[in-house]
Amino acid sequence: MSAEHIRLQEDKDRKKHWKKWGPYLTERQWGTVREDYSPDGAAWENVTHDDARSKAYRWGEEGIAGISDHKQKLCLAWAFWNGKDPFIKERLFGLTGNQGNHGEDVKEIYYYLDSTPTHSYMKMLYKYPQTEFPYKKLIDENRKAGKLKTEFELIDTGIFDEDRYFDIFIEYAKNDVEDLVAVATVHNRGPEDAEIWVMPTIWFRKTWFTGHEPFMPNITKLGDHSIKAFSPKSGNYIFSFCGNQELAFCDNETNRQRLYNIPNEKKFPKDAINDYLITGDSAFLNPQNKGTKAAAIYKLTIPAGGQKQVKMRMQHQIEENPLDSCEQTLDERKKEADDFYAFIQDRVTDPEHRMIQRQAFAGLMWSKQFYYYDVNRWLEGDPGRYQPPAQRKKGRNNHWRHLQNYDIISMPDKWEYPWYAAWDLAFHCIPIARIDPEFAKNQLLLLLNEWYMHPNGQIPAYEWNFSDVNPPVHAYAVQRVYQIDKKMNDGKGDQEFLERAMHKLMLNFTWWVNRKDSEGNNIFEGGFLGLDNISLFDRNHAQYYQGKLEQADGTSWMAMFSLNMLRIALDLCEFNTVYQFSATKFLEHFLYIAGAMNNISSEHISLWDDEDNFFYDVFHYQGKEPKKLRVRSIVGLIPLFAVEPIREDLFDNLPEFKKRLDFFLSEKPKLAALVSSWIQPGYDKRRLFSLLRGHRMKSVLYRMLDSDEFLSEFGIRSLSKFHEKNPYTMKINGDVLSIEYAPGESTTRMFGGNSNWRGPIWFPINYLIIESLKKFDFYYGGDFSIEYPTGSGNFLTIDLIAKELSNRCIRLFTQDKNGNRPVFGNNKKFQEDPHFKDYILFYEYFHGESGRGLGASHQTGWTALVAEMIHKIHKPSKVHHSVSSTPLFRS
Repeated sequence: MSAEHIRLQEDKDRKKHWKKWGPYLTERQWGTVREDYSPDGAAWENVTHDDARSKAYRWGEEGIAGISDHKQKLCLAWAFWNGKDPFIKERLFGLTGNQGNHGEDVKEIYYYLDSTPTHSYMKMLYKYPQTEFPYKKLIDENRKAGKLKTEFELIDTGIFDEDRYFDIFIEYAKNDVEDLVAVATVHNRGPEDAEIWVMPTIWFRKTWFTGHEPFMPNITKLGDHSIKAFSPKSGNYIFSFCGNQELAFCDNETNRQRLYNIPNEKKFPKDAINDYLITGDSAFLNPQNKGTKAAAIYKLTIPAGGQKQVKMRMQHQIEENPLDSCEQTLDERKKEADDFYAFIQDRVTDPEHRMIQRQAFAGLMWSKQFYYYDVNRWLEGDPGRYQPPAQRKKGRNNHWRHLQNYDIISMPDKWEYPWYAAWDLAFHCIPIARIDPEFAKNQLLLLLNEWYMHPNGQIPAYEWNFSDVNPPVHAYAVQRVYQIDKKMNDGKGDQEFLERAMHKLMLNFTWWVNRKDSEGNNIFEGGFLGLDNISLFDRNHAQYYQGKLEQADGTSWMAMFSLNMLRIALDLCEFNTVYQFSATKFLEHFLYIAGAMNNISSEHISLWDDEDNFFYDVFHYQGKEPKKLRVRSIVGLIPLFAVEPIREDLFDNLPEFKKRLDFFLSEKPKLAALVSSWIQPGYDKRRLFSLLRGHRMKSVLYRMLDSDEFLSEFGIRSLSKFHEKNPYTMKINGDVLSIEYAPGESTTRMFGGNSNWRGPIWFPINYLIIESLKKFDFYYGGDFSIEYPTGSGNFLTIDLIAKELSNRCIRLFTQDKNGNRPVFGNNKKFQEDPHFKDYILFYEYFHGESGRGLGASHQTGWTALVAEMIHKIHKPSKVHHSVSSTPLFRS
């Protein structure tokens, strides 16, 4: 095993807590629900970016390239100042959800470049302009821009045009669990010498006002080049700094005078170091060189094209010349990171693919965050402190008083989405399982714990509204991570993990059945389902239009959920055959759901349309005939996801399951023939459960692979291009509603307008399409093919289609024949500059025509699924008993 594998095993066995320290600071704590104590719930305006330097937070801490211990008691991050900005750069800047023309948007350039799972080695890059940061221009230009204009980014201000900026590479390396080296290497990319102030900053999260801290932690000066951070629980941490620096001390306390025009409780507030640098006023620095926040201040002059370093080391016990071994530690950990990823990528031969995959893994590891939220305390307020407004007790998340989150959690994006989201996290765990299966399994179990999951069985969605509904993909992720982990452990599955997840997922399944199938007809409303503006209207509020929406995607997700649970139950039968009775339950659920999709409430209303050969939602008016919403969106492709091939010999030891299965299928032959291929064996004696067979399967694939509809050069679009020239319009209760193809940013304000499901390419959907096609191929074994294009005489196997879709998604990030990466669009600097072009940004979604990255720019959460696609396309191909012709796959 590599050194990193050994560390992972030691951490798993609890011999050494290698993950105690990691990149657990968020990149934005301001503007979050947790810090919002306003009466109207306007979180973006309650604590702003301008407030942040002076406001001591209640629930978490933020910083640039920040790290902390796993309980975020002690924090370390980097601050910078170019001598021109109105305040020092302690945190990343961005627009609020109300300022951006497409919602919240970080306006900085930074990259996650490397990280091992134990964070024994980490590296990221922050690009800091040498001229004054254009805060006002970014706000003003985006305020003027409407929904139809692209976002005005930092690169668009021209501030990088003459290369007058610093590349700041920040690296961490662990010599031991709590012996850590940190290095900032600052490159001057500009044509002239330039000054920069670099400030490694240490502080304690403010926990002492809650009544849980009997003794105050403190940070004190130890010597000219060192400080000591002490807390009763953690003991001493010694921070040693290199070179000539000034040490400054204050307290992590709110500057009430600045923010609220009331006298300060503490004399040395949080923003004292900022004020000292900007104004030269040291009145609010503690002259006794102690406090709960401190910084080592380096003033550096860096020659044009040159570089300088700032080094520091954290230890429990100081030693003589502690910085002498920094370079050696850094080099050793970096080599061990290379060794670890050489093992992970042993079959990935393409250098571009290796680079993209490794940066995707880095983003996943850097996007871990300490997340603290006790809803009951948040609603009621802390004892002896200012009490929250009475309105909040009946407002946001008031039905989630049981929820107590105090964990390291994988975030979608630590600036734009610095809170967990249920279905995002499920997808994160799949690529994470390739490098750290224990963390992936623990993350999936975390959301199923009783202090997360609602007593009624609902999984919390996200902090803006825990009661919102994400697609039920948790069971899929559990089963997928179980299989990945099993294969990595030479066929030995983690029974405890699978059983724990199964028991809680059954509660969640029951919640869905009881809450989202209001009439008990096996058709599910679902509501929002994470797809923002996919529908004509906000699907959470169909009742506004005096009707009810029967959702093809909600129902298909539940069919998929049923098959995922069936698969988990059958996997558990390896350990205990009693689970065959659970398998029977979920099999029957699946069959009833599939039947209902074709005949809702026995009213001969089907979600499948025989005229268009596609699945649609059905809207039920009060007192009127139901109406199909003929919108060709991914809603109609999601039935593909409800598929499960099963080997026939799996049932040899499950007589009760097979008996019930045979009885059910013989008693309901029409239902069986419609939804499954159980009777007809496939390749290698496999059987198939699916919502799609023969004609419907081919019809959906033909539409999906049509470049005038769903097929883009870079994957499957979320809305058919057909609606570009043929918008779908419908009049409901006097309102004229319309959907048209929009391949880029959202053109509506629905859900804030910060994401768009009306044309762009989204990785989770493409990933599930590809994985579903592989399951179909697993059953058909190469015998199923479609003629594409129609009439061409060229036939494509399902396996070929899956591989080509994977390649198209990966192509978003790889260089084309001109050396350009589609993800960067027409940005010349990103495409050509050697200091930009090989650093990858993993966006939230991608333009349906050009492939340009859109939305959150660091959502390495589910977009890191590209790492899994790369892994899969480099696996040796299966040899089927029959192979169809393999023409070029063209749009």
